[in-house]
Amino acid sequence: MSQSSLIKVENLAFERDDSCLFDNINLAVDSGDILQIEGANGSGKTTLLRILTTALQPSAGKILYKGCTVTDCRYQYLSDMLYIGHQPAVKQTLTAEENLRWMVSNSAKSNQLAINDALAGVGLSGYSDVPCYALSAGQHRRVALARLLISEAKLWYLDEPFTAIDKQGVSYLEARLQEHADRGGAVVLTSHQDLALNNLRKYSLSAPAGQIA
Repeated sequence: MSQSSLIKVENLAFERDDSCLFDNINLAVDSGDILQIEGANGSGKTTLLRILTTALQPSAGKILYKGCTVTDCRYQYLSDMLYIGHQPAVKQTLTAEENLRWMVSNSAKSNQLAINDALAGVGLSGYSDVPCYALSAGQHRRVALARLLISEAKLWYLDEPFTAIDKQGVSYLEARLQEHADRGGAVVLTSHQDLALNNLRKYSLSAPAGQIA
């Protein structure tokens, strides 16, 4: 593992209810990488992502960002990071446009792409003023994923981003992930989807101590 890695994880462990969910997690993510976290349900994929985003604290080990522990460079790390969880976190009473505008307002780095253009990019053209309670689960997911078109974050953490979207949506999202990596960004995601992406590596939480390929 290079000292110049964008993200470096050393001997990470997490215990819950006096039981070890995982330990001895060692991995590195460089600019241009796409790392897919695999494992059976309950193996700790979402927990690992939440630890990497600092939403949870590990029981042991450390996370380095550009060689600095994330506790020592927390503002820069969070500013350079975008996290989209397994739940789309869409407010039902707001429209698609209002939801995305609220999401962007809470993001440290955003580009100048118009909100409506981002919604059109994820297949929601004509739905910008529709309350989200009237949208499908797949459309909720697309509202959340529209953030990928606006965010300038270098590091993307995505928890099951392909959930509830159709084949066309999967192809579109794969293309966005590849474009982000090709521009020097990095992606860490959980998914049961078989992905056809360049620079894709996999890390299994099902194998003892993890297994990277």
